[in-house]
Amino acid sequence: MSARERDVLRRAGEASVLVLISLAGGPKHGYALIQDVKQFAGVELGPGTLYGALDRLEKLGLIEPLPADERRHPYRITEPGAAALRVHLDSLERVSAAGRLRLQPGGA
Repeated sequence: MSARERDVLRRAGEASVLVLISLAGGPKHGYALIQDVKQFAGVELGPGTLYGALDRLEKLGLIEPLPADERRHPYRITEPGAAALRVHLDSLERVSAAGRLRLQPGGA
């Protein structure tokens, strides 16, 4: 399996990555996810974007729903989700390092 094939999140989109990062900190329901992402990333996910990302991530087996607590429907990251997030973040770090190097005077 190539690195690109392992980086399933590359195709899932930014909202999906933000949701996984939030869930890596512990299970959350929709409103808590929106608030957490806004706090750590400065990005306000709309309900349609959030629930689209949750649907994609659940279908990929990267998150799973937990039993509902009254009207709240929490989710948690799965082991495959944590592994996919690690692969994706490692890829972003490599790209970021290359970009920073190339921005330096005389960069490669």
